[in-house]
Amino acid sequence: MKRRTLFAALAIAASGAIAQDVPALLKAADKYRMSSDNMQVDTQIIVLNTDGSPDKERRYTVFAQAKHQSLVLMHSPAEKGQKVLMLGDDFWLLMPGSQRPLRITPMQKLLGDASTGDIATMSWAEDYTGTLAGEERCGDPEQECVHLSLVAARKGVTYQRIELWLGKAKHEPVKADLYVQSDKLAKQARFVMDKPAAPTSVTAMLLRDQLTNKKETQVRYLGRKEHTVPEAWLNPMFLARNPALE
Repeated sequence: MKRRTLFAALAIAASGAIAQDVPALLKAADKYRMSSDNMQVDTQIIVLNTDGSPDKERRYTVFAQAKHQSLVLMHSPAEKGQKVLMLGDDFWLLMPGSQRPLRITPMQKLLGDASTGDIATMSWAEDYTGTLAGEERCGDPEQECVHLSLVAARKGVTYQRIELWLGKAKHEPVKADLYVQSDKLAKQARFVMDKPAAPTSVTAMLLRDQLTNKKETQVRYLGRKEHTVPEAWLNPMFLARNPALE
């Protein structure tokens, strides 16, 4: 009886240690996408046809700021002058020539399978809680991975559930299954690292839609640097009155 009690106590202690490890794993994985609380990320989105040929391309500047705040500036001719502002769980779209910010959701499409939330939110540690689902081989080429099951910790996230695989040794993101509120698998993501043997940052996120066209959308991170925007830029009414951000 004492032995059973000891085993049970050890199992409970181990499960508690694993639960405590998940936030640390997520913080480590986040560092590969955002190395600072306030960042400027120059982003390119490319949609590929089913034969691998390029279809469409757009450019964005993302100012990802602390406390769940982001500002996305759109530069391509089809969207030039448009902006997306994220403040916590609230998203606004600002159109050129309009002084009325439009409420949108993080699932609002930008191009292909990439939504506003895919480029405006970059923190798993702040947005999700989770458990360790196990260890298994994953990726291409295959490697030892840690599998995490994540659930949304707040309402303003793009995906309600994520199955995330991290490299076991360095905790870099390898792939993810992304589920919407109805618990349908919406997209699958693969992460491209700068140096696979000794990764320091994610250079691209490859999205494949599991609900409709099966095309691949590439979200490429062309450059990153620390950048804190003026506080006024994080006010939707200021952005509506100052479209050139002067």
